[in-house]
Amino acid sequence: MERLAGRIMLFWGMKRAALAMFAGALGALALPPYGFLAALFVAFTLLVWLLDGTAGHSENGTSLGLRSSFLVGWFFGFGYFVAGLWWLGHALLLEADEFAWALPLAVVGLPAVLAVFYGLATFVARLLWSDGFGRILALAAGFGIAEWLRSFVATGFPWNAIGYGAMPIPLMMQSVHVIGLFGVTTLAVLVFSSPALLGTRRGALPGLAIAAILFLLHLGYGAYRLAVPEAVDGKQLTVRLVQPAIDQAKKLANDDREAIFRKHLELSSLPVAEGGKRPDVIVWPETSIPFILTENPDALTSIADMLQEGQVLVTGTVRSETQGAGRPPRYYNSIYVIDDKGQIVAASDKVHLTPFGEYVPFEGVLRRIGFDNLISLPGGFSAAADRTMLTLPGGLKLYPLICYEVIFPAEMTGNWAEAGAILNVTNDAWFGHTPGPYQHFQQARVRAVENGLPLIRSANNGISAVIDDRGRTFSGLSLDAQGVEDATLNVESSPKLGNNFRERNFWVIWAAVVIGAVFSRMGFIFGKN
Repeated sequence: MERLAGRIMLFWGMKRAALAMFAGALGALALPPYGFLAALFVAFTLLVWLLDGTAGHSENGTSLGLRSSFLVGWFFGFGYFVAGLWWLGHALLLEADEFAWALPLAVVGLPAVLAVFYGLATFVARLLWSDGFGRILALAAGFGIAEWLRSFVATGFPWNAIGYGAMPIPLMMQSVHVIGLFGVTTLAVLVFSSPALLGTRRGALPGLAIAAILFLLHLGYGAYRLAVPEAVDGKQLTVRLVQPAIDQAKKLANDDREAIFRKHLELSSLPVAEGGKRPDVIVWPETSIPFILTENPDALTSIADMLQEGQVLVTGTVRSETQGAGRPPRYYNSIYVIDDKGQIVAASDKVHLTPFGEYVPFEGVLRRIGFDNLISLPGGFSAAADRTMLTLPGGLKLYPLICYEVIFPAEMTGNWAEAGAILNVTNDAWFGHTPGPYQHFQQARVRAVENGLPLIRSANNGISAVIDDRGRTFSGLSLDAQGVEDATLNVESSPKLGNNFRERNFWVIWAAVVIGAVFSRMGFIFGKN
C-alpha cells in the first residue's frame, strides 16, 4: 500500500487528471442501480493520495498547490458526474430533431459545472491539509460544505450527493433521520477516505479506529431503529397507485390525449384483489391528465363516474391561471384532489421548478441563442410562491412534492410535520431504462427516512411504491411495469424531529471535523518548523 500510495503521489499532469477522473467514475458505482459501496472506499483513497501529491509539490500552501488541488477535485467530480448523470441525455433524444444539439451540454456540460463544487471541496481541504488523520478530516470538511452549497446555489441540484452512496439499503439509511443528508455526507467522506491512511501509516491506527467506530454506529443505529416497532394508532389509509407506463414520446405527441386519459380511468377501475381493501385514495402520476382539466367538464364527470362513494383521486395535472385581457395565462405543474362528485377539493402547485425542463433560467438571454424548455408550454411553467398542503376529505394531510422536488431536504418546510405522509408524483419515463429512475427512487426513500414520514409515490413510468418511515418498500411497481398496486399504510401524525434539529447536528459535526483538521494543520506546520 505504501509503495502504491507513493507512486500515485508522484503522478503529474494528464496522468494525475486521468486517475482523478477514473476515481470519480469508479465512485459512481456506489449509486443505484449498482449500489457497490466498496467503490467509494477505493475512489476516496485514490483522491487522498492524489491530493497528497499536490501538497508535496508546493510548500506552505502556495497558489500552485491550491490550483492543483482544485483541479484534482474538479476532475474527480467530472468523472463522478459523467458516470452518474449520463442518462440525462436520454430526455433530449425523445425529440432529437429539436434537442439533439444540446446532448453534449447535458452529458458533459452539466457535469463540468457540478464538478466545480468538488473542486471547491478539495480546495478547502488543501487549506487545512496536513499529514495523518488530519487530512482525512480536512477532506470531509471540504465535501460537507461543498455538498451543502450544491443543494441551493443556482436553485440547487443535490442529485447523487456522496452521502447517498452510504445509504444503499434501509439499514444504512437511518442515520439521516438524526444528522440529515449533509451530516451523513461529511462522515461518509471521512470513513470512505480512511483506507488512505494505510498508504502513509502516520495516524493509521487511531484514524482507522475512528472510521470503524463511525461505520459501526451507522449500522448499529440502523439496526436499532428498524427493530423498534411502528407506533400504530389505528389511523390507516388504503391507496391505489396507478402506473400506466405510457411512452413519453406518445405523451409529447399530443395526439392521443383521450386514449391516455381513458387508460388512467381503466386502470383505476380494476377490481381489488381477493381479500384486499377498497382504496380510499387513487393516485395518478405527475401531469397524468393531458389537458387543462378545468376546461373539460366531461373529464371531471368521467372521474366522478369512476370513483366509488367516499373515494378521492389525487392526480398530477397542469393548472392554468388567467392574467387578464391581452396577457397569456400562467401554467403550473400541479396536484388536484378530486372527490366522488367530480369536485376539485384541494390543490397544490410545484414550487421548485426544473431548469430547462419547466423554465429557462436567464430566459431573455438563453432563448435568443436557442435554449428552450423540454415541455412545450407558452412561457413554460410558473413556480408557486408557497407550497400548499393537500387536505383530504376527513382531515388527513399529505405533503406534496412533485418530481425532483423530493431530492431537496430543504423542501420540507412550514407545517410539514402535520402531514400523515409525503406524496411524490413523478414521470421518469423521460429517462427510459437507465440509472436515472433508480437514483430518483432511492433519494425519495431517503426523504421518507429523513423526515420520519411514510411516502406515497406514483410514477407514469419509473418506480411507484409505498414506503414506510424507515425507508422499507412494502408495496410497489417496478420500472416499465404497467398496472396498479393497492397498499394500506399507517398515517397517524406523530411528533417528528425537525429540520432545524438535523441542520444543527450537521453544523456541529462539520465544526468538529474542521476543528480537528485545524489543530492537525497547526501541529503539522509548527512541527515542521
